[in-house]
Amino acid sequence: MLPDFYYSIEKPATGEYKDRGSKFLAYAFPFATVADFKLILARIKKEHPKAAHHCFAYRLGFENLVFRVSDDGEPSGSAGRPILGQIDSLQLTNVIIIVVRYFGGTLLGVPGLIHAYKSASYESLQQAVIVKKPVLISYRLQFDYTILNQVMRWVKQFECEVYKNEMQLFCILEIGVPKIHLQEMEKRISEINGVEMEKILSES
Repeated sequence: MLPDFYYSIEKPATGEYKDRGSKFLAYAFPFATVADFKLILARIKKEHPKAAHHCFAYRLGFENLVFRVSDDGEPSGSAGRPILGQIDSLQLTNVIIIVVRYFGGTLLGVPGLIHAYKSASYESLQQAVIVKKPVLISYRLQFDYTILNQVMRWVKQFECEVYKNEMQLFCILEIGVPKIHLQEMEKRISEINGVEMEKILSES
């Protein structure tokens, strides 16, 4: 069952850790889709083309089922898992941390790597602003322009997030409805004649 709220970070944050010449730069980002993650990772790789490794972990969704880790060439379990551990320690989701390593010439060993990736990730989250956000359920509303004001009254009243709007003679509005307001929102919209409200199924 979906929760009403989740915890994430408000905006990107960075952290740094150094050990025996190696530098570990951690970048924490809020994100909402796997497509977002791919863009973020590509950008970080472009910014640090000479780095030895670009390791990462993310947690996505509200039932803690979707996650991914990458050691990117480091010994198995020495990078991605420690990064994910920091995300999970604060019970965050919709968060990715990418740790860029510049090799300093001295091998750190698996315990040293685990500590380094964990520490860099920890530092980035210490700099982040953690926020409580409502879980949003996506809906598409279709209606005649003449009742736009009636529809928007409830969209604003229930603090819905507008993803997309096409305001012509016939309007299409895609919104995220906070789960805690969903029943009341559905009730109010159903009371307006001429509005079609359908749930947008998430992509698998």
